[in-house]
Amino acid sequence: MKLCFLTLALASVLAVGTAYANTYDVRPEVRTFIDEMVAEEGFSKDQLANIFSEARYKQSIIDAISRPAERVLTWKEYQDIFLTEKRVRDGRQFLLDNHRALIAARETYGVPPVVVAAIIGVETMYGQNRGNYRVIDALSTLAFDYPPRSKFFRGELKHFLMLTREEGQSPLSPLGSYAGAMGYGQFIPSSYRHYAIDFDGDGRRDIWENRTDAIGSVANYLAEHGWQLDGPVAVEVSPSVAAQSLFGNTLKPEVSLSELVQHGVASDSSDENALVSPLRFEGKRGSEFWIGFQNFYVITRYNHSKLYAMAVFQLSQRLQDPEYATRR
Repeated sequence: MKLCFLTLALASVLAVGTAYANTYDVRPEVRTFIDEMVAEEGFSKDQLANIFSEARYKQSIIDAISRPAERVLTWKEYQDIFLTEKRVRDGRQFLLDNHRALIAARETYGVPPVVVAAIIGVETMYGQNRGNYRVIDALSTLAFDYPPRSKFFRGELKHFLMLTREEGQSPLSPLGSYAGAMGYGQFIPSSYRHYAIDFDGDGRRDIWENRTDAIGSVANYLAEHGWQLDGPVAVEVSPSVAAQSLFGNTLKPEVSLSELVQHGVASDSSDENALVSPLRFEGKRGSEFWIGFQNFYVITRYNHSKLYAMAVFQLSQRLQDPEYATRR
């Protein structure tokens, strides 16, 4: 009886292992996806079947996406990751090394070099950590084995296959994050197709290896999402206890600055009709109250997190290196 139980248990374990070992091309939902790509986008059925026969399920991807830093950390903890001395030091070097491209991006798109650098610094430590997952594995895992967002990632998988076809790449080669984000600026495939640009004019938009293209693409992304030239990003304020209830987590600017002023919140802005986001953060010295302007909201279009946007903003402030500033 015990031997029979152990045999059944072993068979169960092997069955689970075999299920994950099976390649994606044999699964019915993947075959349906392939048929859709053939009918709607003109792909070769055999080619896609071969691609998905090489794609692999990664449990570590499911684990990572289930606990993103933006959901599990407070601002006090989050800033310890992204506002380190090393990230500032490396960022200043990035500014110097890529001065011409950053200035060209500012002149073309109106986005300050320090903001572009801060985005790339938060995303990939200036290209040092661009991701080690094959994008095909990440997107296949999330599209077919992560029900909470399977629809979204099937869309990104579709964009990825179309992107690699457009760029003449094998879908099995590109590396990225656990969520399928790619290159210096960690563009997901749909963002890559819509906002990546060939900023150096060599005939190819390459944000994986080409820093000039990556810089131009990040600036283009922010500009396309409404970046305001020379506009403010965020300012810290000290509201009265009564006014603190106005501050929360809403990212979209929906409160007029004049309303905050009426509640005793001091502001240096000359445009009291501007719509802003009153935001509250739990930092190292307790509660922090900030007014986020349009440009703060634009940063959240890159990553829909107030922690992310604040890290980018504060990193950009720390990158104001005097030596670099004299060259602007």
